[in-house]
Amino acid sequence: MEAAQTQRLPVDCQQLFLEGERSSGVFQIQPPGAQPFKVHCDMTAEGGWTVIQRRVDGSVDFDQLWEAYKNGFGDLNGDFWLGLEKIHCIVQNKRYNLLIELEDWEGEKQLIQFLFNLGEENTAYTLSLLGPVSGELENAVGDFRQLPFSTRDQDHDLKADTNCAKHLSGGWWFSSCGHANLNGKYFRSIPRQRHERKQGIFWKTWKGRYYPLKSTTMKIQPTELEAES
Repeated sequence: MEAAQTQRLPVDCQQLFLEGERSSGVFQIQPPGAQPFKVHCDMTAEGGWTVIQRRVDGSVDFDQLWEAYKNGFGDLNGDFWLGLEKIHCIVQNKRYNLLIELEDWEGEKQLIQFLFNLGEENTAYTLSLLGPVSGELENAVGDFRQLPFSTRDQDHDLKADTNCAKHLSGGWWFSSCGHANLNGKYFRSIPRQRHERKQGIFWKTWKGRYYPLKSTTMKIQPTELEAES
């Protein structure tokens, strides 16, 4: 009986939304085959999004090692990274959309959406972009359809002679070091030193390589795009 009761937890924030929840906040979920864990749900008019990353005030240091990025860190009500293993557990049973929302210091916002998948740890949590892309923001991840995750202590990026996570800051799906890093250092103003500037939170195709963004949010939701067969 105990196990049956536990399994009634929602598998993600969209299920919570379908069950009638309309308030954003922290909730407990349990994807199939995983232990329960807490997530931040962003409830919109269209449905429930499970937030996997948020940067709003620089209160959390994102220059962390592999284990931290695997398990998650930060404050679910503030700045946090949910954890690669948790994200993988959520998305492995269905197709999901990844929505990235960015904001600059002038209050302008941009977003981009992918159909995506995330491999397990033995693939270095490879991010697969399955398309299609929507939103006004140009894709800074380029033509790379599959990108493994890298941290300072586990270098899986596509740049042979450089450890991008060490060269920049934080952990990310780096191709070469210059396209995007939403887990870089949080700067409230642009640092004077070039070597510092490149360590910030950036999305090259929007504000350029050396513009540290004010806020970022990454969230996921099951896609309804699959045709019924």
